[in-house]
Amino acid sequence: MSSQSIVTQLVLLTIIAGVIFWVAFWPRIRLQRIYRQAFPSTWQSILEKRLPFTAKLTPELKQQLQNLVKLFMADKKYIGCGGLKINDDIRVTIAAQACLLILNRPNNQYSDLQSILVYPSTFVASREIRDDLGLVSTNHIALLGESWSQGKVILAWDNVEKGVCNFHDGHNVVLHEFAHQLDNESGSHNGAPLLNTRGAYKSWAHIFATEFENLQQDAVSNRRNLLDHYGSTNPAEFFAVATETFFERPLEMHQQHSELYRQLMSFYRLDPRLWH
Repeated sequence: MSSQSIVTQLVLLTIIAGVIFWVAFWPRIRLQRIYRQAFPSTWQSILEKRLPFTAKLTPELKQQLQNLVKLFMADKKYIGCGGLKINDDIRVTIAAQACLLILNRPNNQYSDLQSILVYPSTFVASREIRDDLGLVSTNHIALLGESWSQGKVILAWDNVEKGVCNFHDGHNVVLHEFAHQLDNESGSHNGAPLLNTRGAYKSWAHIFATEFENLQQDAVSNRRNLLDHYGSTNPAEFFAVATETFFERPLEMHQQHSELYRQLMSFYRLDPRLWH
C-alpha cells in the first residue's frame, strides 16, 4: 500500500471519528455548557414579577426551571407577528410557563417544537371546511392561542399577560397550548400523552373518559364545573383544560376531582398544591 493511500485512509478515519464524536457527545457537551451558564439577573427579575409563585419552589425545582428556561431560550425561535417586537419579557414569561410542564421530566424538552409565534392580541386563523356535499368554504376564527404538530405554537401576548396576572383562575393560554404539544408527542392529538406503562394508559383512559363525559353533561346542562366547559369539545381539549386547572387551581381540583388530580400529578411528577 502506498504512503499516499495510508494518508488518505488516516484522513478518512479522522473525519469519521470526528463525526461520531460530534453525533454522540456534542449534544451532551452543549447541554452542560448551557446549564453551567449563570441565569441572568434580568430573567430572574421577570420571573419574580410575572410568576411570583416560583419563589415557593424547592431549590432543586428552581434550578431545574432555570436550566430548562435557558435551554428553551437557546433552542426555540420567537417570531413577533402583527407588529409585535419580541423582548426578554415576552420570551422568559412564555418559556417559564412552558418549562413548568416539564419539570422532573428530563427526557422531555419539546424536541419537536421549533418556533413560537406571538401576536399582540387575538389573531384570526383561516380554516377550510367541507360540507356534506363536498363543497369547501373558508371559515375565519378568532383565536387566543394555537398549537401545531408541525413544531409551532401561536400565542396572543395580551392573553398571556392576562394568564400570569391571575395564576389562580384556571385559565392560562400558555399552559393550554403547551399541554397540546405534550399530547401530540404520542403521535396523536387525542388527550393521551406518552405514559410509562400499559397499566398507566388503562387507568388514564378510565378516569379521563369518566371525567370527560361528566364535563360534557355539565356543559349541555349548563351546570357549573371546576373545569372550563371548553374542555368538553374533545379529549385533546379536555387534557389541555385539565392541565390549566391542575397548575392554577390544584387545591380545588384535588378536592373535587381527586382521581383526575392524581393522574395528572403522576404524569407531571409535581404537586402544585405545595406552591399555592
